[in-house]
Amino acid sequence: MEMQHTQNKSFGFIGIGNMGGALARAVRKNVPGSRLLLSSRTPGKSRQLAGELEARPSDNTVIAQSCHYIFLGVKPQMMEDVLTEIAPVLAGRSDRFLLVTMAAGLTIARIREMAGGDYSVIRIMPNTPVSVGEGMILYACSPEVNETEKQVFLEACAAAGRFCPLPEHLIDAGSAVCGCGPAFADLFLEALADGGVACGLPRALALEFAAQMLAGSARLALESGQHPGMLKDAVCSPGGTTIQGVRKLEEAGFRGAVMNAVIAAYEKTLELK
Repeated sequence: MEMQHTQNKSFGFIGIGNMGGALARAVRKNVPGSRLLLSSRTPGKSRQLAGELEARPSDNTVIAQSCHYIFLGVKPQMMEDVLTEIAPVLAGRSDRFLLVTMAAGLTIARIREMAGGDYSVIRIMPNTPVSVGEGMILYACSPEVNETEKQVFLEACAAAGRFCPLPEHLIDAGSAVCGCGPAFADLFLEALADGGVACGLPRALALEFAAQMLAGSARLALESGQHPGMLKDAVCSPGGTTIQGVRKLEEAGFRGAVMNAVIAAYEKTLELK
């Protein structure tokens, strides 16, 4: 159902890869297809997704000319070329519009520099669970973005998952947890399933059990508000089986390894700048 604030606003996506496409699908849940424009380097790809969403296949120039919210779903190394292409079009506009960037490592200031103007920018860092409506999306806004514009953005994208405003200087640290974290969680998920297989479970069941256990444990942590240490303690009965498994994880340096993975991802992001 369309939400009140999004009425008469148009949303354009320049780049509809895995993340851009997932966000476009989320926006479509709250925005009519007639106000959703899609552009891809491969026109067939934009036509295909537009057909799925009953949206409008388009191109970069039309989106830059007409959309209120311009989502830049291109890789960081391609961003300068795309913004250089549409910069003259943006410069010719007299109405308000916002650029929404999801490129890792590119600051709001850098996006403005490449776009050639002090435009309103929303910088977001989504993650892959956006594709199933369970994303953790961090965002920071340039000072010109007003409350109504921010509300329109949040309402339009609400189906993507949970949103959290964050000072821009913390976006990279947050991304090391939220953006890179799914890969770390997937490794743990695979290892849990492998352990189940080693104990005799059929692989499909082992994977299902492990995945639902992780999903449920995450939801319990979010909804209960309890510290994960307390939740862990509640499972570890004295002299029981779980505490022995925890002991083995501690012997292997499990927590230190996970912390080091997050820190390594963060440091690599700083290097890429």
